[in-house]
Amino acid sequence: MGLLLMIAAIIVVQREMRNLHWLDIRRALAGIPHTTLWAGAGMTVLSYTVLSFYDWLAVRQIGRTMPFRRTAFAAFCSYVLSHNLGFSAISGAAVRFRLYGNWGLRPLEVAQIIAFCSATYLLGAAVLIGGVLLWEPEMVPVVGARVPYLVLQAIGLLLWGGVGLYILMGRRLNEVTLWRWTITFPSSSMAVAQTVVSAAEVAATAAIAYIFLPDAPGLGYGVFLAIYIASYTAGLVASVPGGLGVFDGAMMLALGSYMPAPRIITAILIFRLFYYIIPLFIAGVMFAGHELFLRGDAVLLSRKAAQGAPVRGPRTTRPSIVIRESEADFSVAVATGAVSLCGGVLIALTILDPETWDNAAGRLHGLFGMAGDYLLSLIGVALIGLAIGLSQRVTLAWKVTLGLLVTAAGLTLLRGSPIIIPALPALVAILIAPFRSSYYRHARVLSEPLSFPTIMSLLLLIACVVVLACAGPDDEMGGSWWEIMLFASSSGVGRWTMGLAVMLGLLMIMRLIRPGRIAIVPWDAEGEARYRMLDHAIDAVGKAWVPAGLIVGARGQALLPFVRRGTFLIGLGDPAGNAQDCVSAIWWLRDLAVQEGRQAAFWCVGSMFLSVYNGLGLTAWPVTTGPSETEPEADESLYLCARPEDARLLQSLMRG
Repeated sequence: MGLLLMIAAIIVVQREMRNLHWLDIRRALAGIPHTTLWAGAGMTVLSYTVLSFYDWLAVRQIGRTMPFRRTAFAAFCSYVLSHNLGFSAISGAAVRFRLYGNWGLRPLEVAQIIAFCSATYLLGAAVLIGGVLLWEPEMVPVVGARVPYLVLQAIGLLLWGGVGLYILMGRRLNEVTLWRWTITFPSSSMAVAQTVVSAAEVAATAAIAYIFLPDAPGLGYGVFLAIYIASYTAGLVASVPGGLGVFDGAMMLALGSYMPAPRIITAILIFRLFYYIIPLFIAGVMFAGHELFLRGDAVLLSRKAAQGAPVRGPRTTRPSIVIRESEADFSVAVATGAVSLCGGVLIALTILDPETWDNAAGRLHGLFGMAGDYLLSLIGVALIGLAIGLSQRVTLAWKVTLGLLVTAAGLTLLRGSPIIIPALPALVAILIAPFRSSYYRHARVLSEPLSFPTIMSLLLLIACVVVLACAGPDDEMGGSWWEIMLFASSSGVGRWTMGLAVMLGLLMIMRLIRPGRIAIVPWDAEGEARYRMLDHAIDAVGKAWVPAGLIVGARGQALLPFVRRGTFLIGLGDPAGNAQDCVSAIWWLRDLAVQEGRQAAFWCVGSMFLSVYNGLGLTAWPVTTGPSETEPEADESLYLCARPEDARLLQSLMRG
């Protein structure tokens, strides 16, 4: 569904904006009064204020109490990120798990908050859509003129009936049991509060865009509300960052009969600036400040523990060294969404014709011609494929992505695009550059002997590049590959073969940057001898503990013994060998646990790599008893690194 919506959006936006110039938008922007801009800013503040009550209600629903400033902070950061990056089930959920986890909530409680907030939005949208279908069915975009009014009104009644049933269920149903989890169902009063808050938030958000539209006959707020909800839902279903292209295309298609394209795109751009871009920078600063505060807190507590301050074991609610979930998972999620966003922007860049400005950039664009646009559209596709590699933490994807982002920034600057276009890939490059350590996996194409599937993938990718280089841009239809494929008057190699080459090339990029397989050395005489030769090898390994195997570091200079105990894959001590390669061995064990459907943990580790275990989202618990036959003697404290809910079980498993 998301792919179909993206294709439809490209066609609609291209058709509506092919002859639109930035100068047209500038003129439309100049015609907006300052009072209207202030009104839009006020509605944005109102919208996010109402939105903050989503999490405030959710926290009370799970039986917890928390200051409003915390729930508002969590709601603002999570929704701003999900609005801009798409994939709200991943991006927004990552923020909530991080924040609420730091504030003492269990994972199941955070999951219930996420589900509650999702249900809250659906309730408000159902009420508003149902109202439009009941009172103004003829004004619903696209379907209003094609579907009988009675059918639309019946759908509106069904939506209202569903909301009413949800509210009434709160009077009869108190708890819902799913497998071994018991979830408290919202009461009728809570359901009414959900509906009111959500309806108010959606109405306020739609008002932001409505304020910037000019007066048009027949376009009342109720009509526009239906258009906005339909467009926003389409962008939500597509799961593209910010609904980019899908939301805009649906809005332009529905509003095209009311006003000219420059006024529509101007309103959309200002709406995105107020509701997406400015809040993103504000949320970024707030979240960064929160992370710095947590880092300082963790450092102070770690120093106290190192100085011999009293510590508490797994029976307490707080570990001796407070290890926060690292920014690794979060930064990877942000990088994946941001790079995908850059790819989408580069693909869509040629929708607006470049200005022929009397400056160096404009003259340089004349030298590049359509070849520059053609190359940028191909870089956009490559970035989307590389975003998959970033999500899998592949080093090659990180390196190539940085190179393409810098190239895209330079080409868009030479193209003569507004400064915000080259600034976007440059900013994303700066965003992902410091997190090199988060991308530790070697690509399969570089780390394994060339197999037949890998060779075929390389040959197909080379063939796609040759086809795309020979096809070249079409000056009549535009520079991007998709303009040629969709709108060229001629048929043949220059049209459909180009589209096939792009799609096939994207698939080959995704195949070639897959992470390599995890190397495991069996625990036999040769494997044990290899382990004993390395620094920091543990004597108890092979005696009290018989490993199932040894994880090999990325450089082959570190080994980490491990055992399987029930649903756990447990590393025995810190890895032995080269310190830098030890880090990759720790992450490889986590990956192996994920592949086997187990939970990673580490037994009797020292303090040297605690920050790395932190990066896995694990908490350091002190091993409470002294050295024994199953615990090596050491001058420093030893820790069990595991999830809090698993600590006590793992203590008993490893001592049993």
